[in-house]
Amino acid sequence: MTAPYYTTGSWLPFPGNEQAFLDAWQEFANWSCRMPGAQVAVLARDLRDPKRFVSLIRWDTIEAVRGWKTSPEFKPHMAEVQQHIDKFAPTELEVVASAVREYAPTGD
Repeated sequence: MTAPYYTTGSWLPFPGNEQAFLDAWQEFANWSCRMPGAQVAVLARDLRDPKRFVSLIRWDTIEAVRGWKTSPEFKPHMAEVQQHIDKFAPTELEVVASAVREYAPTGD
């Protein structure tokens, strides 16, 4: 099995557009999770800067990411979210290490 891949985004909605952004992002995430190779999408709010949000979508393969981004529906769905955004920074990540609580060494 290959390591999973993640697409991430750092989002800063326009002031007063937070709820519209959340609604639009949820629609975008629901659509994204129906794409081949998508596993789960998460949006989190930065506790130190509550105006900033970070998203993660887990993918089986980098080809699935490319297929999602090049699909004809991608740009219109992304545009629905970005109309509420002042700043956006996307990233693609390949997992190179991980730990799971039940398997993590205890140090004993």
